[in-house]
Amino acid sequence: MVKGVARRVVVVKSPDPKVFDEAIFIVREETGRGPGVTTAQLLREAKSVAADFTREHRTRRFPALPWWAFSLFGAGGVGIAWIITLLF
Repeated sequence: MVKGVARRVVVVKSPDPKVFDEAIFIVREETGRGPGVTTAQLLREAKSVAADFTREHRTRRFPALPWWAFSLFGAGGVGIAWIITLLF
């Protein structure tokens, strides 16, 4: 829930619409006023965060494995370790 009369927001369009349509950053009222962070730096940082997010999700080649796959691989690894231990 947003309280107050007005909020400053930065809306960034997605570099890759398959991941998300747009990112909305709610900015503090003091940001961009006076000495410190300029509006251009704020926009540049917002675009950078959105690009990093899409790059992170774009480079994933394989979907995450379900819990049972990890259990299966773990049990198989333990079984192989026991076999090696008993043979040597």
